[in-house]
Amino acid sequence: MDLGISGRTAIVCAASRGLGRGCAQHLADAGCNIVLNGRNEQVTKETAEDLSKRTSGWVKVVLGDVSDPKIQEALIEAAGETDILVNNNGGPPARDFRELDRSNILEGVVQNMVTPIELTKRVIDGMAERGFGRIINITSSSVYSAIPGLDLSSGARAGLTAFLAGIARTVADRNVTINQILPGKMDTDRIRNNIGFQSEKTGKSADEIASGMISTIPAKRFGTADEFGALCAFLASTHAGYLTGQNFLIDGGLNPNAF
Repeated sequence: MDLGISGRTAIVCAASRGLGRGCAQHLADAGCNIVLNGRNEQVTKETAEDLSKRTSGWVKVVLGDVSDPKIQEALIEAAGETDILVNNNGGPPARDFRELDRSNILEGVVQNMVTPIELTKRVIDGMAERGFGRIINITSSSVYSAIPGLDLSSGARAGLTAFLAGIARTVADRNVTINQILPGKMDTDRIRNNIGFQSEKTGKSADEIASGMISTIPAKRFGTADEFGALCAFLASTHAGYLTGQNFLIDGGLNPNAF
């Protein structure tokens, strides 16, 4: 399927590895120009080299923490006119909420709520003026289903979802959409960290924890960054203009709700 976005420019945050990289790869395959953000210089540059081979457009790298206003400015400048924004950021580590202090809480909210709102503010009016825009926020299935230890991450991402819900409706008539993708148990560093947290908490081995997690998933496996990226690219496409203000679970059927 031709996604109709060849030549469009996408900013993909925290995209050197994992789900962000999966999104960047599929957008590159669709012919997008990519502004690639990551913190680790070597890993990010390696990812950029891979993307350059996949896209007919260009790839630019902006290194640093996307929560830093200076890095946000660099992303906007590198993109020029931003057509697609994929908001992604590392979440707070799994931790009992009793261990959190005010500074931890504020940092988590800045990472997973404030930062994507700031970037959205920077690009949304230009998108509306040009008559095309796609904003895709990577949140978490924990917005719907409680995961002990990820309370701060879940709360901040749920706040982002609620904040943008009304905003999405104000620009839909100008072909600008805002949607969220909610990953479940994906084969990423984050789930490996959560497995480690659960292992320390329960005394069970990491393999035991992982097997237990997989047994609860109807698909009987973890999801992949590649299939996550394919969904992201579709939501960025010309075919998804009538989808806005929605939350798309990609969790192998783990969430049992019918609606």
